[in-house]
Amino acid sequence: MKRLPIPEDVTGDEIDKDVRQELQSLPKTLAEDVAKNLVMVARLLDEDPEGAYGYSKVALRLASRVAAVREAAGFAAYATQKYAEALGEFRAARRMTGTVELWPVMADCERGLGRPEKALDMAGAPEVHKLDKAGQVEMRLVAAGARRDMGQLDAAIVTLQSPELASQSVQPWTARLRYAYADALLAAGREREAREWFAKAVEADRDSSTDASDRLAELDGVEFVDALAEEDPEEPGVSEAADQPAEDEDAEDAPEDAEDAPEDAEDAPEDAEDAPEDAEDAPEDAEDAPEDAEEAAAAEKSGGAASPEAGDKD
Repeated sequence: MKRLPIPEDVTGDEIDKDVRQELQSLPKTLAEDVAKNLVMVARLLDEDPEGAYGYSKVALRLASRVAAVREAAGFAAYATQKYAEALGEFRAARRMTGTVELWPVMADCERGLGRPEKALDMAGAPEVHKLDKAGQVEMRLVAAGARRDMGQLDAAIVTLQSPELASQSVQPWTARLRYAYADALLAAGREREAREWFAKAVEADRDSSTDASDRLAELDGVEFVDALAEEDPEEPGVSEAADQPAEDEDAEDAPEDAEDAPEDAEDAPEDAEDAPEDAEDAPEDAEDAPEDAEEAAAAEKSGGAASPEAGDKD
């Protein structure tokens, strides 16, 4: 089995006490190994879902009969949009524990699989009444999303209208509930109301779990520009910059060539005048050639002295 590297600072003791209790059914060394992989799943789930998914698969191979492991594998698959796989893991975990805590996320998996009607059926099931307040709000969010999937914007808005939405107290789910309501209003063309609720979402979003502030700024016509990401439109590309010097040199040489042209034109008549003189000298050179040849032959017969250079060599 291929294992993934575990950082030295991960001991496995970071897991929840309930999960640790579940792992007590395993041999100690195996339990520690599984615990470390579960810690890595939790650590990477938001920032690196694919990495978390990899660690969840290791934990699943080590201890597939532990409900906490199946649940972790489900959330990792959900984060990477592997909804069918996530739904299977959540169902397995629910069978092992008998709890309904995973009911909302299971319904959302149905949405991810393109079955919003199934998600709405789950929203009306008896299991919803067994959920705590946070679970019920989550189920309301899923049901509203299913309505929007079906093109029922007005129904989605009504679904989100609840005592939890109207409450002035800030709970862990408040920012997401207000954000979903604002987004539905905006989709329905109710921009003024949407702006109001995006502003309320910003007030409740203390840990920046949503992009409500960006949406609010967008409605107000505020644009954020990343100066570092902008490129100078006047700056030439690499290929253009490489070609530019050669073009400039040609442009600089052009005036000099233009200046030399008159001089070349003035020299042309002189060259033309010299041509007849060269032609007149040619017969004289031809007449002298036999005399030079006779003198050379007489010198050879008389055994003439060698050149001074040859004498120096001897």
